[in-house]
Amino acid sequence: MRYLVRALKYFLQMTVLVTLIVGALMLAGLVSKDIGVAFKDGWKSVGYIALMLAAVSAVYPRFGYGKREIPFAGEFSEIKDEVIRRMSLRGYIPEKIDGENISFRLSSTYGRITRLFEDRISFERSLGGFTAEGLSRDLARVANAFRDV
Repeated sequence: MRYLVRALKYFLQMTVLVTLIVGALMLAGLVSKDIGVAFKDGWKSVGYIALMLAAVSAVYPRFGYGKREIPFAGEFSEIKDEVIRRMSLRGYIPEKIDGENISFRLSSTYGRITRLFEDRISFERSLGGFTAEGLSRDLARVANAFRDV
């Protein structure tokens, strides 16, 4: 279900972005305001564009989200504050602490909106550290915060 919701969010985001770009081109006079003239096949082309956006948004959650191992040795009670501190430096605040698992959210409302409120990074305790799950691009940034451990 979460996959479908993410795909729908990305479809809406890309549709709004393409609409804004085409609208700006039309307002600037670079493209005709008549859809039949602006696109080769008129409204049929708009349908093809929507299908293309749907295809891209259907596969993006598969590649845009992932898991990453983050090494961090020590007992959870000893390292919890350091993990929270390092995540705070990256702009994340703790959302929920459940046993030895922690989930974080972005503290910036702008950052949350640009990620379509899919900004959660979950740390699940594993041998020798954590398994982090979230947006792949954010996981790469977060992993750098734990590189020197």
